[in-house]
Amino acid sequence: MKIKAYLKPQCGWSNGVRAIMSKHALPFDDIDIINNSENYAEMVQKSGQPLSPCVEIDGVMLADVSGEEVENYLLSNDLVKPSNTEDAAPTNAGCSDEEHAKMATKTVRFF
Repeated sequence: MKIKAYLKPQCGWSNGVRAIMSKHALPFDDIDIINNSENYAEMVQKSGQPLSPCVEIDGVMLADVSGEEVENYLLSNDLVKPSNTEDAAPTNAGCSDEEHAKMATKTVRFF
């Protein structure tokens, strides 16, 4: 299975996707869309929209998804088996107010 995950380096939603990949021991390309404008442009072009996370699994693009939604896709398409392993991070939650405040101090402009 070929998985490309277009993620932010620090984001509750992105960490949820990473948690699902870890839970199911799935190798994936963790593509930084914040510090690389070409990666962001590729995500927008492939997904048809600007929101993240986006996860491409064997050519199928899941746009603006949570880790929970990615796991549901994987399970419903028999790409993984159910696991009792505890998630390493919340799989359906954004960043806390404290995390957002910390990120706001780092200005990144490439558009």
